[in-house]
Amino acid sequence: MGNESINWDKLGFDYIKTDKRYLSHYRNGEWDKGTLTEDNVLHISEGSTALHYGQQCFEGMKAYRCKDGSINLFRPDQNALRMQRSCARLLMPFVETEQFIEACKEVVRANERFIPPYGTGGALYLRPFVIGVGDNIGVRTAPEFIFSIFCIPVGAYFKGGLTPHNFLISSYDRAAPQGTGAAKVGGNYAASLMPGSQAKKAHFADCIYLDPMTHTKIEEVGSANFFGITHDNKFVTPNSPSVLPGITRLSLIELAKSRLGLEVVEGDVFIDKLSDFKEAGACGTAAVITPIGGISYNDHLHVFHSETEVGPVTQKLYKELTGVQTGEIEAPAGWIVKV
Repeated sequence: MGNESINWDKLGFDYIKTDKRYLSHYRNGEWDKGTLTEDNVLHISEGSTALHYGQQCFEGMKAYRCKDGSINLFRPDQNALRMQRSCARLLMPFVETEQFIEACKEVVRANERFIPPYGTGGALYLRPFVIGVGDNIGVRTAPEFIFSIFCIPVGAYFKGGLTPHNFLISSYDRAAPQGTGAAKVGGNYAASLMPGSQAKKAHFADCIYLDPMTHTKIEEVGSANFFGITHDNKFVTPNSPSVLPGITRLSLIELAKSRLGLEVVEGDVFIDKLSDFKEAGACGTAAVITPIGGISYNDHLHVFHSETEVGPVTQKLYKELTGVQTGEIEAPAGWIVKV
């Protein structure tokens, strides 16, 4: 596909085959130097642990076109560190941060024509992943691994961009206590497919998961993190060993403190205390910030600021975050890597 056929203003979050992707193999105790390839089909053994035992993890990150034409990678070191933690949890060899960031740069450069123009609200989404491969059938770590990165141009994850959406509390668990909830592994997302589908059939944007131990506290919003703004202007986000530590969440915590002067609380968000919040939102690399209009629980829809209008604090957070990502606003030290 040529970029001339892409309607930049109407990009969603769908797969588009781009020109090149990065591919590296781990054999005999080390990663090779990696290469770029046009082939978007992986050739792996039928006995690969990624296929049978879920030995795989992935990341999501974005490259942004700036007003001056330059390209920003947003906090790639944090994605590298999180992937290293995920790999450690699944007994996979991790990719060094330097190799990870350089591979990301190579993919962006090779697919620069697919980066949405400045001002469209789009970005180039990068999907790094590590999978266990090789001839195997026993339940054990793989003999070989693949590290790859591909990219696609994307717009808003939820239709409508920065507009409020309603969500449904799910009776299902996203992750188990002491499980892999804090790792970015495919099994967590496989478990979310059915409850997410049920929520959408009921005309909600997605479902919200409660803590797996007591089912009394909000943990995650679909595949995104939750945050709420209290009536006394505290930024509150769940803190739990089964919550994925999002890079967008981490960034909002820091921006809320340093740029908006909000007190930040990482703690419990009880489902029966939604009235403590005047605004709420979901945040993540794909979603960026999605305002939560209302949450349905026990057949009652609790509405925060509005089902149609974005709250003022959420608007400020969104403007600050996206301004940093696209170079419009000065970034904290170390957040931006130029390609």
